[in-house]
Amino acid sequence: MDYKKSKAPTNTVTRNIMDLCEDTGNIYESVAIISKRANQISAEIKKDLNNKLQEFASYNDSLEEVFENREQIEISRYYEKLPKPTLLATQEFVEGNVYWRDPSKENNL
Repeated sequence: MDYKKSKAPTNTVTRNIMDLCEDTGNIYESVAIISKRANQISAEIKKDLNNKLQEFASYNDSLEEVFENREQIEISRYYEKLPKPTLLATQEFVEGNVYWRDPSKENNL
């Protein structure tokens, strides 16, 4: 997923607590869902960044190579400008794009 195209803000936004607990009926459950989704997004971004930076890995370091690698710097800047995973997860939750279920509340057949 291209997180740069997300509508999530890049800095902190004050939100109404009642809007967050509207779907679940419990603010703590909503925060738990958002935090688990933020962990998933964070792991996905980290994996993507490591894959892109692996292309530039060199096993014989020299000072010239360290200072000449402009593409690696641009990739790092791109990821630094992305919204934080918690903001992305909160935006997905507010928009209704997060699927969750509670097995303890489901009917056992």
